[in-house]
Amino acid sequence: MASNIVQSSRSSQKTLGDGNSQAVPQIPKEEAFDDDSKVPFLTLRTFMMTVLVSMGGICFGYDTGQISGFLEMDDFKYQFADNRQDLSLSAIRTGLIVAMLSIGTLVGALIAGPLANNRRLGRKYSISLWCIVFIIGNVFQIAAEYPYWWILMMGRIISGLAIGGLSVMVPAYQGESAPTHLRGAIVCCYQLFITIGILIAYLINFGTETLEGTASWRIPVGISFFWAIVLGLGILLFPETPRHEFRHGAIDSAANSIAKFYGISPRHKVVKKQLEEMQEKLRIEQEGGKHSIWEVFTGPRMLYRTLLGMTIQMLQQMTGANFFFYFGTTIFSSVGLSNPFVTQIILGAVNVVTTFPGLYMVEKYGRRKCLGIGAAWMFLCFMVFASLGYFALEDENGNNRQSIGYVMIVFACLFIAAFASTWGPMAWAVTSEIYPSRYRSTCIALCAASNWTFNFFIGFATPFIERDIGFSYGYLFAGFNFLAVLVVYFFLPETAGRSLEEIDTMFLLEVKPWKSSKWTPPQGEDLITADRLRLSGGRRNILKREEAGEATNVQYENVKDVRQSSVNPAEASGVRGNSITAV
Repeated sequence: MASNIVQSSRSSQKTLGDGNSQAVPQIPKEEAFDDDSKVPFLTLRTFMMTVLVSMGGICFGYDTGQISGFLEMDDFKYQFADNRQDLSLSAIRTGLIVAMLSIGTLVGALIAGPLANNRRLGRKYSISLWCIVFIIGNVFQIAAEYPYWWILMMGRIISGLAIGGLSVMVPAYQGESAPTHLRGAIVCCYQLFITIGILIAYLINFGTETLEGTASWRIPVGISFFWAIVLGLGILLFPETPRHEFRHGAIDSAANSIAKFYGISPRHKVVKKQLEEMQEKLRIEQEGGKHSIWEVFTGPRMLYRTLLGMTIQMLQQMTGANFFFYFGTTIFSSVGLSNPFVTQIILGAVNVVTTFPGLYMVEKYGRRKCLGIGAAWMFLCFMVFASLGYFALEDENGNNRQSIGYVMIVFACLFIAAFASTWGPMAWAVTSEIYPSRYRSTCIALCAASNWTFNFFIGFATPFIERDIGFSYGYLFAGFNFLAVLVVYFFLPETAGRSLEEIDTMFLLEVKPWKSSKWTPPQGEDLITADRLRLSGGRRNILKREEAGEATNVQYENVKDVRQSSVNPAEASGVRGNSITAV
């Protein structure tokens, strides 16, 4: 039915490529959309898409969780140890095996976006491609054995490429396909499935660690094929995202895709509304003019935002969560517990369960309160954990006090609860909201790069640092959590309950973060947003273009702290090296 909706407009459309084409697709006239029936709240197709695509999160979480158990399995140490007599892995070999996954994820996250913008590959087939890469990486890991430990490392790099690609593509596919009223919850399911993947890895490690031979660690690696195969093949049963189709001029395919996920006819008025929103957003991007990649640093208030997002992602890693996820089994073995695999299962279960209240709190209490209180909570947990481990764990004879070990586990669980309900899902939510559309993909890629860079630091440096300073390592994470409290309070505005345009305006007007929750946008006027600004190098002027015609001065009541000048147009604070025309 939808195939006839836009046939008349196809001949005039040009492929949009990366979104900087010369024409914006024209949607059909009002008469083409005559269905106004009730829209289902949730369709089976959308539910299945959510579960299936979120398996990309399981791939990520499963790979993160399994390595912790491998480091305590006798056969794994026998195969890859520096010294097979005492089954010892050196700090550098342990760091490389654990951390090289992050090098792959960093590269994968950076190249996933440009690959997915290809007209034929798109979001859908990109996910299948990354699943194939994930399987190849796991084949390398299964094939590795003594003395070729570097094959295992190479396998983790290749798997990391896939995980990095999926970490970009899964939220992108879900965000561009999900019905508007379910989008937030569906995208958050990716983080939920990461925690489920970690828990599944802990459970499987617990079940296989007593097996003799290579089966103890090869079986868990082999099971990961299942997630990738189901995701890679299952995604082929679903349509391409409507936004990707629309940006490349395939309006009929976009309309069909919207209709399928909403469970309505392609002629429904909701389909028309969605197409109009895509059209308007693309028009604004194109009217803003071409922009270079460097504008993520030189654009209006973009240096501030780019550094803020990268800092938030750095702090998410430096909270110390992956200290437990990567090395938890080793940590709890060192405090004298008889079976540290059980402790990891407890931590994994806490991680899953406490993710659910986070999905509620992020909208109920806002980002600033949740992130600030969460960081303060994690600061206290690490202070207690590190102090107990450094000062109280060993008795006068050098033996571990098991009672102290149990208290340390309690505070580790309290830490995981704080992370899973705040910084785990919310750091990504914030960094997806603070950027204008024209810069969002590049900035999120930089944020992902920051996240994976410090993920690599945790994985590689922890064996060295813990060997030298022991549990006092926890004070480092406590310090970063304290820093996170300060960053959130002084630099991060409240984004909950606001449109992306309102968030953009807050940054341009330099609203104080601690006053942002009470800020109200100008009434009855168009918001000044970066997407509506045309940049040209060499000056620092902001102009407002009326109906794409002659430039006139920005209305001063819309801009805070601007300098009025009879010679130059209004100048807004925070703009560096560009003149800007609002459209």
